[in-house]
This record gives sequence, C-alpha cells and structure tokens, in this order.
Amino acid sequence: MTTGTNTSTGTLRRAGIALLATLTLATVPATAATADTPAATTATAAGATAGAWHGVWAASPQAPAAPFAPNWSLQGFADQTVRQTVRISAGGSKARIELTNRYGTTPLRVTGATVARTAEGGAVVPGSVRALTFQGRGSVTVPAGGTLLSDGVPFRTKALESVTVTLYLAGPTGPATFHHMASATSYRAAGDHRADTSGAAFTETSSSWYYLSGVEVSGGPRAAARRDGIVAFGDSITDGVGSTADADNRYPDELAERLAATGRPRAVLNHGIGGNEVTNDTTWAGEKAVARFRKDVLTEKGVSTVILLEGINDFGGSGPAFPGGPTPEVSVNQLIEGHRTLIRQAHAHGLKVVGATLTPIKGSFYDTPENEAKREAFNEWVRTSGAYDAVVDFDRAVADPSDPDRILPAYDSGDHLHPGDAGYTAMAEALDLDEL
Repeated sequence: MTTGTNTSTGTLRRAGIALLATLTLATVPATAATADTPAATTATAAGATAGAWHGVWAASPQAPAAPFAPNWSLQGFADQTVRQTVRISAGGSKARIELTNRYGTTPLRVTGATVARTAEGGAVVPGSVRALTFQGRGSVTVPAGGTLLSDGVPFRTKALESVTVTLYLAGPTGPATFHHMASATSYRAAGDHRADTSGAAFTETSSSWYYLSGVEVSGGPRAAARRDGIVAFGDSITDGVGSTADADNRYPDELAERLAATGRPRAVLNHGIGGNEVTNDTTWAGEKAVARFRKDVLTEKGVSTVILLEGINDFGGSGPAFPGGPTPEVSVNQLIEGHRTLIRQAHAHGLKVVGATLTPIKGSFYDTPENEAKREAFNEWVRTSGAYDAVVDFDRAVADPSDPDRILPAYDSGDHLHPGDAGYTAMAEALDLDEL
C-alpha cells in the first residue's frame, strides 16, 4: 500500500494465524418471548449505551432476490428458527447484535433470539447459550425499513472467535432482508429451536445471511479509546466470492488474521456485496455504492479507515453476462466521480480512505477490449491521482507476472475474475499495516 502517488506496493510477509479464541459464559437458559417492543428506524436498546461499543462483524443488507439459485429471502419465514454463524474480528466482554428490516415492506416480529459459542455444523457449545433481549424484553418488532440493536449481554470473546446467532420467527415475516453471498452456511429448523445446543433440528441450509447485519462488542483491551476499526467496502471480491465456504478466507478475514497475529487485533468489517456497482442500482446486488455507503459504512462505530475496491461491475454490467439484465454503461470519468463522492463522504466523517486498483479480468466473462481499457485507465488514476489518503495495488498483487492482465493461476478461483483462497491471502498481504 502506498501513500500519495508512490506506486510501489511491496510484499509483506503474512503473519501467523492468531491463537484460537475462547468464550467464557455463564449459563442462562433461553426464555420465551414476553412481548413485542416497537422500535424506531435506528434504535439502541435500553442500557446498550453503557461503555464504548464497536462493530466486530458486519454484512451489508440487500433486498430479497434469487438471481442464481433459490434461497429463503423471497418467501421469508413462518414458525421457523434460523441459525447463523459468523466470525468476529476483535473481542470484548459484552456483545449485542444488529437486526435489519431495511428492505421489508411490513414490520418484522422476532419472537426470540440467542447467541452462543459455535460448535460443528448447526450445533452450539452446551452451556454457552445466552438469551438476547430488546429493551429488556425477549421479543421485538423491527419496523419496515428499520434497524435495531439488542441489549448487551455478558459474553467474553477474543479476536477470530466464531459465534452463532439464532432467531426464532413465529409469525410469517414476508420477504426477508438478507445478505446474498455469505460464503457461509446458515441453518433452518421448523418450530422454536433457539435454545437447542444440538444441530439435529436444523435440517435445511442456505449460503446467505438473513436479518443479521452486525455484531458489536464492548470491553476488552483498549476498548475505552478504541476507534481503529477498518471497513472493507466493495463488490464480490470484497464479499469473498470464490473463497472456500465456511473457511473465512475472504481478503478482509485474512487481514483480520494478520492484525490479530501482531498481538493488536482490530475490527475488520466486510461491507462487500457481490455484483454491486458504484454508480448504478441493481435489482439483485444492492443499492449503488454512493447511496449505500452512508447507511453501511458511516453508521459503523469505532471505525477509522475504509478500503475502497469497487468498479469492475460498473464497466462489465452493461454487457449481456450481467445477471438480472444489463445496467447503463459507465465511463471511466463517471466511475472516478463516483469514487470522489465516496471519498468526500468518508472524509466528512473523519475516515481515512485507502483506494484499491481493480484486479485482472482477462479470460473472464467481463473480458472485452473496451472493459480492459477502462480498467487500466481507472487503475492509473487510482495510482497517480492523489485522491486517496493511501493506495493498495491489488491489481499487481494478484496478476500473473508473465501476463499482467490475467490473475495468476495459483490465485484464480477458476472464473478468471474472482481470486481463490490464495489470491485473497495475497491481497491481504499487499496491505501495509502501518498505513492502516
């Protein structure tokens, strides 16, 4: 990563994987919901403001859609329990979750929720299940378009801990706000199984996340003055498409591992959406970045830096290969202005901005002379404009030295567009931790 217009990236040696985290909990049985609690569009549960809270896991919400294969978003849920496992990037002594109904057209009633330490598959560690409350009550109603936080519960975690959040949805929800490309397995059971430690009832699976958009913690090392979180913002390459499912090998995950291995873990929040564009809304890949940045990034607590890697779908989306139909053609200058808009938004909130070059596309379904010319012109602007506070050259980090317009075969997931696990590791290694 470089500051100003210095274009040398260098290669940093990857640090070892951090120590496996442990979670120490007191056992509290999950209780049945007691009442519905209406909430404002962005609501903080009673007592949640005590201490400094900061995000340690995130997923950008999307409108219900099924562009590639069936998922649970279009029909939603009724008398079903959804169990979702996420890996947090930093730890604390208390935890709370964020639920979103951003794209719901009716209020969402969550009958009850729990958090627990993750075991194998859909199981959780016995004795670790904790009931979550909302303003002291076991159930909550999230208004259409709304987002809210649970109350904080004592829940001691460390960096790279995997935790499991379980939601029981008794009544019909209607179509569900979700995150499409999770690269992780979610589980569903009929009836109320929020307190189960076994995964036996969870016989259905999905590769998306539903209603869960964040995990926050308080307490822990340096918590009082912490404002050092990093947001990775972008499209499918930030989202981790092409990485091994359930292995946490997206480039933001690899970055979190590097930071934890230094002994000073920092929160790394992934706000990538597969297929997302900077300048165009889509029916299946989220609102355009210049609109969702305000909702997804600027609302995060404890963040100091954002990495911007987005634009290849703006160039490729006008072609016939784009799912859901083509979007309007985007010029290099239009994409540059979109990035300048994101930079202005970030700077207005005191965030440092790291600009990233677009990775190679040769041999992929986006590979045309026009798209390659645009990619090269935009990358030159990223490297030389001085518009960002720093630059990371992901293009050169994963390119084949003998054919720089193509991803190195060892780094290629197989579609010549998305890196695989080794490619995402190379991207994380290209980031200069001191610059972050």
